[in-house]
Amino acid sequence: MLPDDVSLYVEPISSDVGISLGAAYFCQILSGGLEKSERLPQLYLGRKVEYDYDLLPGEEEIEVTPDDVAKLISEQNIVAICQGRSESGPRALGNRSILFDPRNPDGKDIVNRVKRRESFRPFAGTVLLDHVKDWFDLACLGESPNMMYTVDVLHPEKIPAITHVDNSCRVQTLRREQNKNYYDLISSFYKLTGVPILFNTSFNLAGDTIVETMEDALKTLRKSEIEYLFLPELNKLIYVPNH
Repeated sequence: MLPDDVSLYVEPISSDVGISLGAAYFCQILSGGLEKSERLPQLYLGRKVEYDYDLLPGEEEIEVTPDDVAKLISEQNIVAICQGRSESGPRALGNRSILFDPRNPDGKDIVNRVKRRESFRPFAGTVLLDHVKDWFDLACLGESPNMMYTVDVLHPEKIPAITHVDNSCRVQTLRREQNKNYYDLISSFYKLTGVPILFNTSFNLAGDTIVETMEDALKTLRKSEIEYLFLPELNKLIYVPNH
């Protein structure tokens, strides 16, 4: 644990994919144009999804609201979400994510099986910022918008699907201005269940890169057990029957 008077910021793209960011920072420092490192306001910097797609026989496109999708998730359906620009860095933050009910005690096993990844790997949660202190111990962090920190879970029995064996969780906090559509979906889930959190993992299967395009998204559904794809910018739900 950090000392109580320390608030740590971890640059969210500190890896090979962040080389261009580091180079830009370095050039600004050399030129005297940057006195200190500034935090990135958001990480939705990737490719913007284009909604040009064709469905196969038996697949459906349905008009939905966030309440409809929240109900689907509360009924233990895995729902993928695809919108806007993809996330830069290592974390899915609600634009290319697979979502599930964090209350399900078998949630880790269910989604690990569907994603075809190792059973020991934990999952993250996205929580509405206004409620984070009721569910997680952020110490001095204040918020964790880029899902870069692992913190203690205050009520592990209520959200077992995203609670690791040591009662910790890698958490993303969310303000509405950061991602309106994702925030509204979690708000609907909160109204329905009393839990202001969604289980969140990257939209891909083991061995695949994270989804970028609608072609990627539909291909992932068609070769997995995931049946629902939420397109919040269109208020559409794609249903791909896989059972």
